[in-house]
Amino acid sequence: MQQALALDRRALIGQAFRLEWATLGWMTIEAVVAIGAGISAGSLSLLAFGLDSGIELISACVLIWRLSVELRHGQEFSESAEQLASKIGGALLFALAAYVLASAGWSLATGHGQEFSVPGLAVTVAAIPVMYVLAKRKLNVAEAIGSRALRTDAVESITCGYLAVVVVIGLVAELLTGFWWVDAVTSLAIVWFLIKEGREAWAGEECCGHNH
Repeated sequence: MQQALALDRRALIGQAFRLEWATLGWMTIEAVVAIGAGISAGSLSLLAFGLDSGIELISACVLIWRLSVELRHGQEFSESAEQLASKIGGALLFALAAYVLASAGWSLATGHGQEFSVPGLAVTVAAIPVMYVLAKRKLNVAEAIGSRALRTDAVESITCGYLAVVVVIGLVAELLTGFWWVDAVTSLAIVWFLIKEGREAWAGEECCGHNH
């Protein structure tokens, strides 16, 4: 029975690996396009979205390391890796929140707006379904193996989906109205999500009922 459970867990770890590699591939594309489009269009929300994608790239790398630790040394040795993964994710999200606040404040103070970006709109629209599927599958695996770190990573994917929605709304609103301040205001809506998820990640809350 114990051997069967170990085999089941190993299969779930394999699923988690595949999800993280898929995350790495998509986030590389997302980060490059969003950051490039953000710089070109002078868009704070697009640039923040691209930087968030970079954070998720780091998170995926940390998760791959954490999963490797378990495969090599067993489940009990992965706990410290889980804690470190959560701390890193939380710290990066706090840093991004500070950047968005400072940039939005500068934009509003100087009256600097953005230009509409077709590549930016395309990548953020595509990110919404991709993040939904990845987050849902990560949450299911996190529940099954009781992984707090994997759940934190899944929540970051959910946040990325929320950010994509906010950026799309901002880009479309700016295109339709021409109001220069729309980008700064929509980017501020991102900050609440970043701080909330950063606090939860840093706290390393118990996950999925398996660790209670």
